[in-house]
Amino acid sequence: MEADSKQKLQVALVIALIVAGGRTAFILYERRADATRDKQPKREVALNRDYYVTPRKLHPYDLKSARQLTAQPVWVKEGYRYTYYPYNTATHSVSFAHEAGTLLPLQKLAIADVVTASAPQAPADLQVMAVFEQAGKNYAFPIGSRRNGNFQIYSDEILFVEDPRQLYKHWPAEVWEAIEQHLVKPGMNELQADFAIGMGMLEGSGLGAVRIVKYPNGGKPTTITYRNGRATEIQQ
Repeated sequence: MEADSKQKLQVALVIALIVAGGRTAFILYERRADATRDKQPKREVALNRDYYVTPRKLHPYDLKSARQLTAQPVWVKEGYRYTYYPYNTATHSVSFAHEAGTLLPLQKLAIADVVTASAPQAPADLQVMAVFEQAGKNYAFPIGSRRNGNFQIYSDEILFVEDPRQLYKHWPAEVWEAIEQHLVKPGMNELQADFAIGMGMLEGSGLGAVRIVKYPNGGKPTTITYRNGRATEIQQ
């Protein structure tokens, strides 16, 4: 019985040595593999440079500060979204009853003045209007309001006060050429499409890698499918 126990103990020791040896070999293999991976050149993660663009804002809080818009040219952020109306410089009045059109994608404007006007649909509030000239005529579009003496001005959401071509100068020349021609081409991202054909309306939740956006596009409706942030299907 004693000899039998010794034999079993010897077998157990042999098995333990084999297991320990195998584990040691596995650990050495893993360390060697890690060292090899560390020596290999690491792949850089591509960063979207658009995220680092910070357009300057004026943060206007009253009529006087809003007139900073007259100090430099401005550019429309989203075309076909903001309506403008005839403006009479002699009477300082806006003809809200007659829509003159909508501001175009990245339209460059020279704001001549910022005024207040009473709109028929909201007589209790004063509309803050940016005045500009186009084709020899004067027009105005709303950039805020005044209620009970308090101003709410959202021109920073409507206008760039710096040239977008400089802000996004890292975009390829062919992208800017398409934007200037108001065209969207495969591979363009949503911001580039907005610059080209104006505002878009998301279809569905927009969650996930596939997004479908519909653009009024100034009477030429366009539907664009984006996959992983890039236009893949363009239907007009």
